[in-house]
Amino acid sequence: MKKSVRQAKIEQIIKQQPVSTQEELLAHLKAEGIPATQATISRDIREMQIVKERDQEGKIRYAIFHNGEKSEEERLRETLGQVALSVTQVEFVNLIRTAPGNGNLLAAIIDNLKMPEIAGTLAGHDTILVISPSAPAATKLNAYFLEHIDPEAAY
Repeated sequence: MKKSVRQAKIEQIIKQQPVSTQEELLAHLKAEGIPATQATISRDIREMQIVKERDQEGKIRYAIFHNGEKSEEERLRETLGQVALSVTQVEFVNLIRTAPGNGNLLAAIIDNLKMPEIAGTLAGHDTILVISPSAPAATKLNAYFLEHIDPEAAY
């Protein structure tokens, strides 16, 4: 099975029905006659920029992250203002707390920027670790994040 065919089918599946786990996605692919492993699906999810987000009913589901017409930096500033609650710097790491269910989405946006101050991110349900190559780089990034967070949203 070619990767492009499998990824096209994955996109079709997650656009047509709610899928919230890799196991569900594997089951849908199997039902379509497409063999895949969990490792392959993980790689596809990363390459296709698939994130988890809440749908209109409040349920978590996979969605393909699209940048739209906005620049990536505009998207980051807007999303920081909407979902980031706090930012704390510890040495060369920034810890960002988000509204529940928004950690992966914000991390995907941060990863897309490919800023020199960001070595990588690790995201969870409502927390993101943004790892910088140095403490000064983390300090610069911390100031940027704090500038765009809505102070009314902090807890």
